[in-house]
Amino acid sequence: MYRFIPLALAICLAAVFIALLGVSSWFWIGVVVFGALALLGLYDVLQKHHTLWRNYPILGRVRWIAEELRPFFRAYIVESDTEGRPFNHEDRAMVYRRSKNVSSVEPFGSQLDIDRPPYEWLSHSIAARHNQDEDPRVIVGASGTAKPYSASVLNISAMSFGSLGAHAIEALNRGAAKGGFYHDTGEGGISRYHKAGGGDLVWELGSGYFGCRAGDGSFDREKFLDVANADQIKMIEIKLSQGAKPGHGGVLPGTKVTEEIAEARGIPVGQTCFSPPAHTAFSTPVELMEWVAELREMTGGKPVGMKLCVGNRWEVLAICKAMLKTGIKPDFIVVDGGEGGTGAAPAEFMDHVGAPLRQGLVLVRNALFGCGLKDEVKLAASGKQISAFNMASSMALGADWINTARGFMFSLGCIQSLNCHNNTCPTGIATTNASRQRGLVIPDKAERVHNFHRNTLKALMEVVGAAGCSHPSELTPRHIMHRVTEDIAAPGHRAYKLIEEGCLLAEPGETHLAREWNLAQADSFEPARID
Repeated sequence: MYRFIPLALAICLAAVFIALLGVSSWFWIGVVVFGALALLGLYDVLQKHHTLWRNYPILGRVRWIAEELRPFFRAYIVESDTEGRPFNHEDRAMVYRRSKNVSSVEPFGSQLDIDRPPYEWLSHSIAARHNQDEDPRVIVGASGTAKPYSASVLNISAMSFGSLGAHAIEALNRGAAKGGFYHDTGEGGISRYHKAGGGDLVWELGSGYFGCRAGDGSFDREKFLDVANADQIKMIEIKLSQGAKPGHGGVLPGTKVTEEIAEARGIPVGQTCFSPPAHTAFSTPVELMEWVAELREMTGGKPVGMKLCVGNRWEVLAICKAMLKTGIKPDFIVVDGGEGGTGAAPAEFMDHVGAPLRQGLVLVRNALFGCGLKDEVKLAASGKQISAFNMASSMALGADWINTARGFMFSLGCIQSLNCHNNTCPTGIATTNASRQRGLVIPDKAERVHNFHRNTLKALMEVVGAAGCSHPSELTPRHIMHRVTEDIAAPGHRAYKLIEEGCLLAEPGETHLAREWNLAQADSFEPARID
């Protein structure tokens, strides 16, 4: 019966302190403390919802306290600098330092296990360069695009207003304006806080069509025209899927549809809103390309692209076949990694649905190169890309620029408390709670966003210069060495089975994508039947 000892002690000590009240009024403290514990213990014994509390009154609650404190003890005491997940302490500290304009150099050698796969390194050149340009750009716009956009090679990835609070959104946009890079709105529409900073915006259109949504949830052309032609909006991004929960729709309860969120999303205040898993504006790859052309025409020639987390490989090839069949090309494709991101998602989707960034990037790169489309369709990578080497390795494997969401969240002060879905973010970033947002001072955080961008690009250009290049676009797969086993390393083009330009058109059967190429069809996302 040792399980009931804490309860018995609480009752006995409460009784003792009651008896001693005649000696001194200070004993009221003991009465209150141990009386409260005794009542708590009695409640635990009598309640019927928690077995542990019923069997271990008072003592059983220690587990709940430990569960609450566990993430903090693990992050700050137990883990080494390179063990944390999703981002380790070394990665987070690097962002914090760059955001504060503090040196991010590390002493005494690498802490990574460089002898084990999948470690990668950059092949530097004896003829290394010192690059003066610390703001490399890329021109986004396929042939016939009337208003091409000059994009930075590092930009803010999609995060919706509502997922992030007003102060965070405005600070991000003001930082983007200072640094001359773009801010992806996320699928939640364009809020007044996206507009407040004056920074360039990429408007993301998800299956809910927020901001251009008809009463029945379909795409509304007139509403799109009203919003899309604003000068601040530089590009349109069709979200086919996202890394956090690819193939998963969403429900926004009416209780969360405040006046500000309703304004941004174009929906009634207080009304529950559904986002289907797939788009209703198109149903085939050809229809997707036709919609791209329609959106481009309605905006007067602004670049229109798409974002996806790679799932079925034949679907990516089907999109490429639709480009070839129609002659219509999106201006860009953003590959989002299945590692998850700022959007809260079911564990199964976050951990096991969708291709990780590296595999997804390689597939889309191979599809575009194999179809001879890469010169016109730019490629971006999104997913845990916060260091200069992360960026350089992705760009060497085909990406033209990088988007990061959590990197910029760290620059705002995110401490990775993992409370994004609870509206209790301690740093006021991923919350709509006004009292918590008060701690996030917009001008100060906007400067940190700008600093992180500037210092990361400076580091990137140092890495690019070490490879003997003057612009990230000059990096090639051969610049990246990938450890395959403890004894064998291979250059990127071999490690990832990269294919040559045009080979899917000339000799698809000679590539490792032969079966998927035969399954892909421009008129359907379904696989073709192969006899």
